[in-house]
Amino acid sequence: MRKIYHLSTCTTCQRILKELEPLDGVELQDIKTEPITASQLEEMHELSTSYEALFSRRAMLFRQRNLGEKNLTENDYRDLILDHYTFLKRPVILVDGQIFIGNSKKVVDAAKVAIRP
Repeated sequence: MRKIYHLSTCTTCQRILKELEPLDGVELQDIKTEPITASQLEEMHELSTSYEALFSRRAMLFRQRNLGEKNLTENDYRDLILDHYTFLKRPVILVDGQIFIGNSKKVVDAAKVAIRP
């Protein structure tokens, strides 16, 4: 399966999608207009082995809810990601059983290699 979970209003996601082109055979899911489901999150978790790895501490809600002061568990990360799309670190790229999480240059470069046949 080839899928990218992204936020269409995020300029970083837009730039990365452009870098990854052509995206033939890759399904795009805008997590704001089509929220991720529990089963989709579970699939990401199986590949990453951690909800924390999928969690974005940069989300404004992270600061607004003072979550940095709390001792969050894996279940807390899971519930927060399902509660609001901004808690998912973006983009999440799934390519044939591999997962690439976030927007670091190293991650994006590895995703490029995996996505291009």
